[in-house]
Amino acid sequence: MEILIFAPHWGSNELAPQAFIERVLEAGFDGIEMSLPQEPVARADWLQRIADAGLGLIAQQWETVFHPGFEAQHGALGELLHNACSARPLLVNSHTGKDYFTPAQNRALIELADAIGAQYGVPVLHEIHRSRFSGHPMLLLPYLEQLPGLRLTADLSHWCCACESLLEEQPETLAAVLPRVGHIHARVGHPQGPQVADFRAPEAQQALARHLQWWDEVVALRHAAGARQITLTPEFGPVPYTQTLPYSGQEVSNAWELNVAMLQLLRARYGRNRA
Repeated sequence: MEILIFAPHWGSNELAPQAFIERVLEAGFDGIEMSLPQEPVARADWLQRIADAGLGLIAQQWETVFHPGFEAQHGALGELLHNACSARPLLVNSHTGKDYFTPAQNRALIELADAIGAQYGVPVLHEIHRSRFSGHPMLLLPYLEQLPGLRLTADLSHWCCACESLLEEQPETLAAVLPRVGHIHARVGHPQGPQVADFRAPEAQQALARHLQWWDEVVALRHAAGARQITLTPEFGPVPYTQTLPYSGQEVSNAWELNVAMLQLLRARYGRNRA
């Protein structure tokens, strides 16, 4: 099974496309995870540069967060997923629904995503994320029971925050969720927030060990299922995910540096293939 590790565009948006791609290549990532522009010329430029660099693409849609009502989000989700899927990425990572939508409304959004993904032959995975339909384990579990084809991006740092724990008391929940995971956002959270200041620090080692345990299990489950590959994206984010000092606003760590360090940790742990 091939292990592919992607660079997040989030946090590097200020860079010109080629400058970012060169940064990704220098670090040794296998591809880029990003939200593609909807403007045709800019979109085509990105896709050509990514292809020319020999990099893979995971497309995101997260902009539905700007549409708090169901009807508006339904329309926006359709447009954004057509834009993402038509690029024929490896997969699409979608921020889908809201924790305050009804179950029927969230199911309608998931079904729309499934239909668009099937139209293009592109898997659409739904990210575990605060404020989405998956924002808390007890919100997500009914959808897993009702939708056997539901596939997830695991960003369990959000549940650490939402549950104010490292999920030690929820083994049954994780046993139900992890087999549905097809993509991992490799960020380390803690019981009071979705991102530790630096996962390499001594005080972050307990949280890091828990996240590695979850990622190990996902990799093992995908391998046992005969999957051809598993994808991971280190996703330490910029301010305000990156913590700052009071008054000065100085960042206490550098998100890109952490993402490269996580790439190196994951590569050392998993290699490029799992036999």
